[in-house]
Amino acid sequence: MLRIALPNKGRLSEETRTLFNDAGLEVRAAGERALTASLGGEFEAIFVRAQDIPEFVADGAADAGVTGWDLVNESGRALTEHLDLGFGRCRLVVAAKDDSGITSVSQIGENGQPVRVASVFPRITARFFAERGRPVEVVPVSGAAEIAPHLGIADIVVDLTSTGSTLKMNGLHEVETVLESSARLVTAAGGPRSGNAEAAAQLEELVTALGSVIRARGQRYLMANVPRSVLEQVKRVLPGLNGPTVVDIMNGGTYVAVHAVVPAKMVYRVISQLRALGAEGLLVTRIERLVP
Repeated sequence: MLRIALPNKGRLSEETRTLFNDAGLEVRAAGERALTASLGGEFEAIFVRAQDIPEFVADGAADAGVTGWDLVNESGRALTEHLDLGFGRCRLVVAAKDDSGITSVSQIGENGQPVRVASVFPRITARFFAERGRPVEVVPVSGAAEIAPHLGIADIVVDLTSTGSTLKMNGLHEVETVLESSARLVTAAGGPRSGNAEAAAQLEELVTALGSVIRARGQRYLMANVPRSVLEQVKRVLPGLNGPTVVDIMNGGTYVAVHAVVPAKMVYRVISQLRALGAEGLLVTRIERLVP
């Protein structure tokens, strides 16, 4: 049974639990503060801090883990990404004070003097500026990096943002994106228990189960009866994954049934277009899983 390290708190934890539950791997713990749990009886979960998960996975304490890609990169450990889980999206950016006049990374340290940069991600920050050939002194902080320039602790920050509103609120503006992050399923390089065929198969089953739920999100299954004479136009309206499925209707006469997967955001327009082509009996349902 593979051991999976999951975040123990916060929004990342909540969304991870929801994903596993939707994939049929219900999180069954003895209580809210339990450190371990069963995942549908198929896997074992251990709950640890998101920032510690790369270490747990790399050291073999867990066979796989779910954590942010920013934390994986900051850890510096050799991990393999198997699946982008699609939530926890954010960006790690270079930001400067609005009155600094800095609009490009090339302006940072342009006089040859090191610039102090505050960040919760010192390794990523040092690596980024070294690759750009910019002289900086990295100031590690444990949180609230955006306040550092106002306290004189640093001139620049490298911080996480989703919308940029917190940076703007603190008189900062984005200069450049360092890294785009989201929750990922990772293992040690080479996979869990390298060389163990059974463990590799279990991991593949996990990736398939989670991936099927992720692909289904934002998609809808649409069915409708349409005149056979307008099938060519219908195919242009309903491209689906590989084109719509067309089924003859018993005693349907001039009508056939078409089925297709369509993005949820397109359902309203697709229904309008099908009705204009004479479609009847339209039905739209949610999709729980989608395996290509």
